[in-house]
Amino acid sequence: MGDCYDKEALWPLRQQIMECMSGYKGCYQRAYRCLGAAAEIMEDQRSALLTDALSQKLAKRARGILTREVPRRKGELPGRVKLRFLGAVTHLGSLCLYDTALAQCQRVYALTDPCGLAHELLVHLLAGLTANGYDVVACPDPMAPDRLAHLLAPQLGLAFLTAGDGQAVPGTPCRTIRLNTAVDSEVLRHSRPRLRFVKKVSAALMEEAVSSLALAKAMHDDLEAIYNPHVDFALVEKTALDIWDEILTF
Repeated sequence: MGDCYDKEALWPLRQQIMECMSGYKGCYQRAYRCLGAAAEIMEDQRSALLTDALSQKLAKRARGILTREVPRRKGELPGRVKLRFLGAVTHLGSLCLYDTALAQCQRVYALTDPCGLAHELLVHLLAGLTANGYDVVACPDPMAPDRLAHLLAPQLGLAFLTAGDGQAVPGTPCRTIRLNTAVDSEVLRHSRPRLRFVKKVSAALMEEAVSSLALAKAMHDDLEAIYNPHVDFALVEKTALDIWDEILTF
């Protein structure tokens, strides 16, 4: 793509370009460090609350939902699992594309989850759905990609959507499950000071990460403003079409 630049016109601007590139790279690195720290401290919160009794309680709750919502199908091959992110942390904050899920699924279970426990329920629902031959879309948590945040079963028009602090599933869910109420009251009582600390620190880390991402975007926009007047976009389009023609010949 370098052939599409007017290099002679850009050469006098090289110092500005280098400063922008160095600046937004540093902002991204700071954002990722903050997000990593926030993820670690949130994991500490989960480990404080997640007991064997809670795991069993959520597994039982999942079995009840499967009995009620998922028709049994014998002789079916196991359903397929697609992994798709439904949300992300962006320069605008934490976003979740709930409308994408609602376009495929009419029946919605809203999981109110201030403590990060949704995975413990969703993993059992995923196993039950696929065992009965239904394909599912499993949506990882962007802050902890090895854990599930949402689960869609489009063949059934059924979705399980998680809402953390400051979030709400739009529309009117058919059911709302408040996962924090499943936590043992004694465990919750002993963990309250720790939970308050986690909430305060993780919120500060997330705020700093979002600020860094916003600054990185601003610097990237400055970089594009320098480049754009000196790009041959007709040549960009021709290059794309040539590559497309090459792909079609395979």
